[in-house]
Amino acid sequence: MELIQLRLLGFPEFRLDGQRVDLALRKAAALLIYLAEAGGPVARDVAATLLWPEADAEAARARLRRTLYKIRVAFGEEIISASAASLSLRPSVEADSIAFDRACDAGLLDEAAGLYSGDYLAGFSLPDCPEFEEWVFFRREALRSRLVQALERLVEARIAGGAARTAVMHATRLVALDPLSESAHRHLIRAHLAAGDRAAAERQGETCVRLLRDELGVAPDPATLALLRASDAEPEMPRTRYVAVDGIHIAYQTIGSGPADIVLVPGFISHVERIWEDRSCRAWLTAVSRLGRLILFDRRGMGLSDRVGARPTVEATARDILAVMDAAGSRRAVLVGASEGGPGCIRFAVDHPDRLTGLVLWGSLAKGSRAPDYPFALTSAQYDLWQQRLLAGWGGPAEIETFAPSVASDRQARAWWAGLLRAASSPGAVAGLLQALRDADVRPLLSKVSAKTLVLHRRGDRAVRVEAGRYLAGRIAGARFVEVEGEDHWFWVGEQGALLEGIGGMVRGG
Repeated sequence: MELIQLRLLGFPEFRLDGQRVDLALRKAAALLIYLAEAGGPVARDVAATLLWPEADAEAARARLRRTLYKIRVAFGEEIISASAASLSLRPSVEADSIAFDRACDAGLLDEAAGLYSGDYLAGFSLPDCPEFEEWVFFRREALRSRLVQALERLVEARIAGGAARTAVMHATRLVALDPLSESAHRHLIRAHLAAGDRAAAERQGETCVRLLRDELGVAPDPATLALLRASDAEPEMPRTRYVAVDGIHIAYQTIGSGPADIVLVPGFISHVERIWEDRSCRAWLTAVSRLGRLILFDRRGMGLSDRVGARPTVEATARDILAVMDAAGSRRAVLVGASEGGPGCIRFAVDHPDRLTGLVLWGSLAKGSRAPDYPFALTSAQYDLWQQRLLAGWGGPAEIETFAPSVASDRQARAWWAGLLRAASSPGAVAGLLQALRDADVRPLLSKVSAKTLVLHRRGDRAVRVEAGRYLAGRIAGARFVEVEGEDHWFWVGEQGALLEGIGGMVRGG
């Protein structure tokens, strides 16, 4: 059986046993691409509606039949199995986008980077097919996100392994992917320094400063300048390490020292390296690291941790916490659960009470969607609409007005948040995590929490209503509730004293 090869990274190309096949009709190409990515049967009506949304059902089916005929003529044989109800591509089909995903899943990062020859379907579009265009957008963003993650890990691995010149090559690609990302510039600066080329590192630093000033109107983070100035007082970002749990690699960092450990469990979005780019967040992390040893990590499917196909549950988050604590050599810790990280912390507190010295919940919740006895969350339908709005704005500072209204007009904060979203996940990948949050419900666990607990919530929080915090505190035995002034959901902006004092009290055993 002849081999069919699809090049989808870049402008699409099709080959049959190495010979190029010309599919002049764009909708024929689109149908072939969609079937290849589906990996199984696709309903005829779905394909017809996707490619001819303006036509009635009968006309769309007729156009689909003509398109199938043109594909058969172009390839000189039947490559699509068609039944009365569905279509499927024959097994002997290879697509570079799918091979890229497989290489990433297997940890073959060099192979993955070599396969990515261009953005998904670059230069190919069907303006009259909005659903197809949306599908392409989400797929393209997912693949770019995986490439960024692969390149970041390759840079660090090559520097650690003494192959600095190769690290420079990978870091150069990173900068080309997102020229306004300070993190990418820092990777390239580090690679140049590791290669002994200080002049190139300084030129890259100057380029970074100029781009941020001219394009965003902001100054670079001190961490960027600190790479080139050994006397800079700013602490350098800690090294990212990995621990495997359930066959998934979890990225984590440790910073600071002291008699107590503090584990920060993030909300739905995190990236252990990009969080250091924001001055306010960096200052908060540094302040906490002075209270004890701070342990940060990205939950599975997020940031620098491996992407996963299944939706991450609260039980999975609890396993991630345990694995990171074990890898960092932490016997007991103060657990700080921010926002959507709270339910996983509650699960951990019930499963491993001997590993906690205290539990701090910030802007958190017990249930992701409304119920008759939990009326202060969005209904499932409202949640899905909010998710659609968030994903539609992905790539920009999506929903910053909800998460941090006090800095929503700050250009630097907006640029940082947009870059964090792009680096941490993609619209398609984060959708499953958001759905898992919507369906999360740890209310039955609250009465089982025995750890000393502090619940903090901002009075005007726009993302998670303050009633959700009151609910937690009211149902965890002995929990103390602190209502903080302000509207911001992010813990590192606005008034932070109560949270820092609360963590400090837990560390001191007060």
